[in-house]
Amino acid sequence: MSVPLDARLLVRRGEFALDVTVAVAAGEVLALLGPNGSGKSTLLGALAGLVRPERGHVRVGERMLTSCEPGRPALLVPPERRRVGLLGQDPLLFPHLDAAQNIAFGLRSIGIPRADALAEAAEWLAAVGLGGLERRRPAALSGGQQQRVAIARALAARPDVLLLDEPMAALDIETAGQTRELLAERMRAGGTTTVLVTHDATDALALADRTAVLHGGHIVDEGSTARVLGEPTTTFAATLGGSGLLLGTVREDGSVLVDGAEARLVPGTRVWVSAPPATRPPDVPHLS
Repeated sequence: MSVPLDARLLVRRGEFALDVTVAVAAGEVLALLGPNGSGKSTLLGALAGLVRPERGHVRVGERMLTSCEPGRPALLVPPERRRVGLLGQDPLLFPHLDAAQNIAFGLRSIGIPRADALAEAAEWLAAVGLGGLERRRPAALSGGQQQRVAIARALAARPDVLLLDEPMAALDIETAGQTRELLAERMRAGGTTTVLVTHDATDALALADRTAVLHGGHIVDEGSTARVLGEPTTTFAATLGGSGLLLGTVREDGSVLVDGAEARLVPGTRVWVSAPPATRPPDVPHLS
């Protein structure tokens, strides 16, 4: 059964502070976009129990997994007891176990007997297009095949929440497309509540119900994926979505001066108009 995720976190690392509120509905996929250093991996680490926040909480359904409040005893459920799956660019398969045993490891961690776990592992391998490769060890699998095994292991463990940290980033274009389709199919089938960190607009469009943009440790934009990428309020989202926001000056005759060069607006051309500086989100250039 799908469960919701609710988190309010303050994490400090040196001069950097991550201060966010994240709410993901049961079965929803939230894509998290943002430039390097914006706090995406720190957020996933805090949700997974790998990073202890200075203040805040992480709740999955009715279970409180993290609670750090002033004047109260801290609660930090260990990662292995959270029922939160984390999958990154590196499959991190056990090299001494074959493909079926790697998946069975996740199943046995939730109490499924060995024989049943191996039988279900074979079903998962067939589901991700690797039927017949049960006895192959990771070294005998391609990078894309290893990632498919890792996806099967993560989903087979029936996590309440799945955290994906750029799982297609290390794959070639063809393999990334196949893996993306596989994830979309399996997540829809299982209705798993998911947070997806990505730098690829295709990932967000193909997999996410909703998208948030993280910048400087804060969520600066959030909404439907089509709106966030199609009507961006930050330069990062504009670049990711294929648009560009340029700082320029509109002159009396309607021409635009951008970086000392003249650009004339053609009638009917669509343009982005930002809010005044006092009200627009950070990192949004505007035409003055």
